[in-house]
Order: sequence, then C-alpha cells, then structure tokens
Amino acid sequence: MGSFFIVLPCFALHLFFVLLLTHFTSHTLSFCNQHDSSALLHFKNSFSVNTSSQLDICSSTSFKTKSWKNGTDCCKWDGVTCDTESDYVVGLDLSCNNLKGELHPNSTILQLRHLQQLNLAFNNFSGSSMPIGISDLVNITHLNLSYCDLNGDIHSTISHLSKLVSLDLSGYSYEKVGLKLNSFTWKKLIHNATKLRDLYLNGVNMSSIGESSLSMLNNLSSSLVSLHLANTGLQGNLLSDILSLSNLQRLDLSHNQDLSGQLPKSNWSTPLRYLYLSHTAFSGEISYSIGQLKSLTHLVLSFCNFDGMVPLSLWNLTQLTYLDLSNNKLNGFIGEFSTYSLKSLYLSNNNLQGHFPNSIFELQNLTALDLSSTNLSGVVDFHQFSKLNKLGYLDLSHNTFLSINTDSIADSILPNLFSLDLSYANINSFPKFQTRNLQRLDLSNNNIHGKIPKWFHKKLLNTWNDIWYIDLSFNKLQGDIPIPSYGLQYFSLSNNNFTGDISSTFCNASTLNLLNLAHNNLTGMIPQCLGTLTSLNVLDMQMNNLYGSIPKTFSKGNAFQTIKLNGNQLEGPLPQSLSHCSYLEVLDLGDNNIEDTFPSWLETLQELQVLVLRSNNLHGVITCSSTKHPFPKLRIFDVSNNNFSGTLPTSCIQNFQGMMNVDDSQIGLQYMGTDNYYNDSVVVIVKGFSMELTRILTTFTTIDLSNNMFEGEIPQVIGELYSLIGLNLSKNGITGSIPQSLSHLRNLEWLDLSCNQLTGEILEALANLNFLSFLNLSQNHFKGIIPTGQQFNTFGNDSYQGNTMLCGLPFSNSCKNEEDLPQHSTSEDEEESGFGWKAVTIGYACGAIFGLLLGYNVFFFTGKPQCLARHVERMFNIRLKRTINRATANRRRMN
Repeated sequence: MGSFFIVLPCFALHLFFVLLLTHFTSHTLSFCNQHDSSALLHFKNSFSVNTSSQLDICSSTSFKTKSWKNGTDCCKWDGVTCDTESDYVVGLDLSCNNLKGELHPNSTILQLRHLQQLNLAFNNFSGSSMPIGISDLVNITHLNLSYCDLNGDIHSTISHLSKLVSLDLSGYSYEKVGLKLNSFTWKKLIHNATKLRDLYLNGVNMSSIGESSLSMLNNLSSSLVSLHLANTGLQGNLLSDILSLSNLQRLDLSHNQDLSGQLPKSNWSTPLRYLYLSHTAFSGEISYSIGQLKSLTHLVLSFCNFDGMVPLSLWNLTQLTYLDLSNNKLNGFIGEFSTYSLKSLYLSNNNLQGHFPNSIFELQNLTALDLSSTNLSGVVDFHQFSKLNKLGYLDLSHNTFLSINTDSIADSILPNLFSLDLSYANINSFPKFQTRNLQRLDLSNNNIHGKIPKWFHKKLLNTWNDIWYIDLSFNKLQGDIPIPSYGLQYFSLSNNNFTGDISSTFCNASTLNLLNLAHNNLTGMIPQCLGTLTSLNVLDMQMNNLYGSIPKTFSKGNAFQTIKLNGNQLEGPLPQSLSHCSYLEVLDLGDNNIEDTFPSWLETLQELQVLVLRSNNLHGVITCSSTKHPFPKLRIFDVSNNNFSGTLPTSCIQNFQGMMNVDDSQIGLQYMGTDNYYNDSVVVIVKGFSMELTRILTTFTTIDLSNNMFEGEIPQVIGELYSLIGLNLSKNGITGSIPQSLSHLRNLEWLDLSCNQLTGEILEALANLNFLSFLNLSQNHFKGIIPTGQQFNTFGNDSYQGNTMLCGLPFSNSCKNEEDLPQHSTSEDEEESGFGWKAVTIGYACGAIFGLLLGYNVFFFTGKPQCLARHVERMFNIRLKRTINRATANRRRMN
C-alpha cells in the first residue's frame, strides 16, 4: 500500500512531463498554415527564374524560391517568415530573386491576408499593372515593389493600407513606361497612411501633382523620417516647410528639373542627415541657417541655380562627410576648412575665388576631391597630396589661374588613387606618382614635354590591370608611343610629337573603343590587325606620315563608327572590307595617294553621314545604283581634288535623304560623336577657305565636287536637298545654265560655281536665299544683268569676274541694249585656240606627268582664265609630289 502511494506521485510527474513535451513538440514541429503554403507554391510556379544572370544593382542574387518544395514546412523556406503563434506567413522577401513573368491581378500572393511585410524588389514582372488586390493586405506595414517593371496607374485603393510604415514603389525613370501617381490617389494615401515613416517613389510619374498637394506632406510631420521623390517630374515651387519637417532625416528631391524652391533662411534645426536637391531649379543663396543641421552627413546641391557666397557656417558641420555643390553659380571665397570629417568634396564648375585652401591637405579621410573649372589661384605642389593616403578620385582640371607643380624629385605616394584628371592644369612635366591600380588618367591639354617615363610604360603593361581610360593628347610629348594594355578602352595620344612606327602589339588591346593617334609624326604602316578589333568605335590616325595600304581586314559585325586616316601617304585601292562597317558614320580618307574608282559599294552603309575622299587619285564616273536606298543619311560629301569625270552623280544625289529633310523642331545645338568623350571633326572648304570643324553639327550639310573633270549640266534634283548649307561645284567643265531648282535651297550659306562653262543669265531667284553669304560665279560665260537686292547687294566684284557679258552693279559698266553687250567667244574658237579638256584628258591618257605638263603649257601660252591655269598647275604639283612621296615610301620599305 505504501509503495502504491510512492509510485502514484512519480506517475503523475511523468505524465506531466509527457504532456509538456507533447505540447512543446506540437508547436515546434508543426507545418505552416496549409493555405499559405499552397498560395506560395502557386506563386512560385507562375514565374520563371533566370539563374544565369545577376542584376548589377543587387549585391547578390539569392534564388530563394529554389528551397520551396511541396511537403516541406514553408516557415523554413528562404525568404518566408511565419508568426510563431499562429503559423501564418507574415513576411515574404523575394528581392533580387530574378523572377520573370506577369504579376497577375488575382495572384495567389494576395491571399496571404496576414502578411505584414512584402518585398518583391528587383524582379521582372514584364510591364504588369500593379494589382488592385494589394489593398486587401490590410495588415501590411512594409511594402516594397520597387524596380520590378510595373506599369500603369497606382490605384487609389492603395490608401486602404492604413498601417503602412514603409512604402517603396520606385522605378527607373518616369519618362519611360512605369508607374503613375495622380493627385487624387496621392491625397488619399497621405490622408489615410498617417503612420508612414519611409516613402520611396523615385521614378514614379508624379507630374500631375501640384504644389498644394505636395504641401499635404505637412500632415506627416510627426511620423515621416525618409522622403525620396527623385526623378518624378514634380513641378512648381516647393515651400520650404517640407525641408523643415520636424522628424525628417532623409530628403531626396533630385532630378526634378522643373521643381523650384529655396532653402529655409532661419529656424532650420532639424535632425536632417541626407539632403539631395541636385538637378532641380532650386535657387537663391545657401543660407547661413544650414549650419544648424548638426546631424547633416550628406549634402548634394549640384546642378542647381544657387548663387552668392558659400556660408562659413557650412564648415561647422562636424558630421558632414559628403558635400557636392558643383555646377552652380557660387562665388567668393571658400576659405579654409575646419570640418575634418569630409570624405567626398565636389565644388567644380563654380566661380570660386581665392587661393587654393591648404587646409584640404588636413582632410585625412578624403577619398574624392573635385575642384575642376573654378577660379582658384596660386601654386599647388602635387606632392602634397601624398598626405591624403585614402584619396581615390582627384580632379583639378580646367583651372586657368591655378598652377600644378609636378617637378618634385620624389614620387607622390597615393596608394588608393584610381582616377586622376589634371587636364588644362598648366603642368609642364609628367607627374610622378605611385598607386596600386589606376583606372583613369587625363593629362591632356597641358605643356608636358619630353618622353613618357619608363615607369609609366611598365605600370601600364604589368601593374594597372583595371585601367580603361588614358588621355595624353595636346601636349609636347616625344619618342615612341606607349603600348596599350589589355582592358584599355579609351586611348588618346593625339596632337603631340610622337615618332616611330605603330606596333602590331596594339592589337593585343582588343577591348579598345577609341584609338586616337592623330596629329603626330608617326611613320610606317598601319597594322592590318586593327581592322579585326570588334570593339573599336573610333580609329583616328589623321595627319601623320603613315604609308602603305589601308587595312583590308575590317571584319563583319565590327563596331566602327568613325574612321579618319586623312592627311597621310596611304596608297593603293580602297579595301572593300570597309563595307562590313555597318555602323560607320564618319569616313575620312582625304589627302592621301589612294588610286581607285569611286567606291559605290559604300552606299550600303546605312548610317554613313560623312564621306570625305578629297585630294586622292580617284578617277572614273561616280554612280549609285546597287542598293534601294544608297547613302540615306549622308550629310557631308566631299570628293574634291580628284580626277572624276562624266556627268555630276545624279544617281547618288537623288538619294541623299539626309540632305533633304529639314528638322525645324530640333531644340539646341546637337553634335556628332560617339559619346561624351569624343567629338567627330572634319576639314571642309567653307566660303572658299579650308576650315576644321572640331565639332560637327548634325544640321551641317555640304557637297563638294570641285576640282575634278565633271561635265554636263547641274541636275535639277540638287534643288531638293533642302537642308544643304554649302555647295561647291567649282573648277570643272560644267555647262548649261543655273537650274531654277537651286532657288529652293533656303538654308544655303555658300555657293561656288566658279571656273566652269556655265551660260545664260544669273538666276534672279537666288536673291531670295536669305542665308547666302558667299557666292562665287566667276570665270564662266554668264550674260545679262547681275541681280540686285537682298543678299546680292553684299557680293563684290570677285563673285562675278571673268564673265565678260555681265553688266550692272557691282561692275562699273552699266547695262545697255542687248546688241551693245560685249560678245563672247564660241566653243569652236576655244577648240581652235587649243583650249578645252582635251589637252588635259589626252595628257592623262598618255601619262600623268607628261599630260599635266602639256595641259599646263597649253593653258599658259593661250592666256586662258587664270583659275583654270592654276588648277592645272596645282594638279601637276600634286601629282609630282605624290610621285616623290611614293618613291620615298618605296625607299623606306627597301631599307
């Protein structure tokens, strides 16, 4: 009996522990809610997952749904959070999961009614609309649908999510297809979501939301901590109250170009830490009250309209680490720095004055410094920057009054420097510096002389593995050119005094996008392998002493947009592999010794805008016919100073669509070029003078067929080139009268028809060409009265001399009756006297030099028009020079 009473308490105790263990395991081993598990699996199966790529914006791509399997506990799936009491799914984070597919309006994810946090950022929902059913998730406190390619209007029912603490619907750009938020929805959201702390709407189209609607943000003054409305199309004037919300710590209104406002002038004591107003229309002074923002760490006011002085109170912000005031109208004196917390300092493109502040060298945490394009003065010892051993980015370029001393014997030790820009910085010697891995170097437009130091060659080939940009152009550098390393994309050494050959090892830099060796004294042949570089956009080797042939190796699928080899001694025919350059926009092979017929096969290049073949030995008839739309975008066509014959190339001209279309809607000046780092240039004859256009306006259109042996009449179709600015047909054998259609060229600025055999009266309708500022009709057979009025009142005798049957102003002889006008010799008289193109063509057929000598003598002794005599003399001198050059090139090859 006693043992029974002893066993009974032990049994009860055992039963208690069994019940306790059962209760514990029932909660720890139970699966998540079956309804939620099923909804998640259906959601997963409605998308594909691209496991082969990773979004650049994501630090890592996790592919969380890979762990989601039927029959397992969804509470243990990656990205899923469950409530420990009810086992309902309350949190879902699938950001950066590379989901791809449509987010359906009735998506099963909307059945997770207990969700409190939902993050689907950085996926691809293929332009789906934002589901209206989102509003049914009434327990949501944190909703993030940013950067996942959603389109259309944000429905007003989103305001039902009254428990929202954080909302992020950001997109890439409001100007493209994306989400749009109207004024009605905005007002309801701000009115109901009174607990909002963080609101991110970057890239959402908010252009319809006015000033009064924005002022409703004052209703969130007690809760709002972060407000990001960058690139939303906001307009109007923003009241400074928004910048003074009592709990606001982060404010980003950047990239709203039509949003204006001013900074608070007083009582700005708030916990603001981040303030971004760049690329807005904010203006006025940076008020002294900014010094009250004691917690401020990031201040970005770049590309605005701020003016006045930089307040001294700014330097009292001891927490400030990032300051960008660049591209404003700030002036005066920046003084010395007293805040040593700065890590990034950008003050470029302002009217700052005074001496370079030496206190910069005390900013030991500085990683980025940009003082380019300011009016700072004085002498800066480059070696001083060795004190800033964390400095990675340094830009002191475009400072007229600042002198950078780089003559120190000791090397400047900058271990973390990856970008150095000292262009236009008045430096005379190559700076000596040591860094682990340079990425970008710009020393252009200085007075650096001598050879590039040996250490630079070694670093370039062996140490700097990530370098992609080098610009040493416009200096006085001498010696051999450095060999570019693999990985280099931009390599410009133009306008120096480099000599020697171009090594074939250049082709090891297969990543090159731009290679500019123009305006040097380089000799030798162009490496054939350069044509095989598939990434090369720009190849510029103009104005050197290169000889041999143009590379014949331009491969299919190449990326060439600009090829400029003009001003060399290149010879041989034009390589037909140029037709593989389907992206080519600029081709300049002028001033060489190329011997060939017109390359009609170039007409297949649908992007070609500039074609210059001036001053070569090209000959024959120019025709276009092999393609449906030859040269559709051509705007500059220069084949002057060659030996082309036959009639003017009507079959080509009638297809110059790029010269027919006038775009009056174009706003501002637009220039040709591949990117911000390179501008296309070309040499043209403008109003009788040779001129280099260092930048080519997209509206600049010209045709130059001068100094050839064209004959026949001017085709009527030229009058359809309505955007044409310049037309030069001088020094040919063109006959007939000026076609009426030329009066339709309302944009024409210069017209040169001199030294031809044109007849008839000068077209009176040409006086209506309002932009015509240069006209040369000299040395022809025009007759009658010279038109007067408008533009014709500005032209002098030089425009008409050599036309013996013209009369009237500006000539001194007045016009009489027709029978009293001076008579002109006939074509038969010319032939009897020995003149005509026969002498030249006979000479061409019998031998270049002999023919030119014969033609020159015939002109000289018969006393024919001087411009034609000069033309033949010039042709003789050119041919003689080319013969000498060719002999010199042959001698070099033999040696």
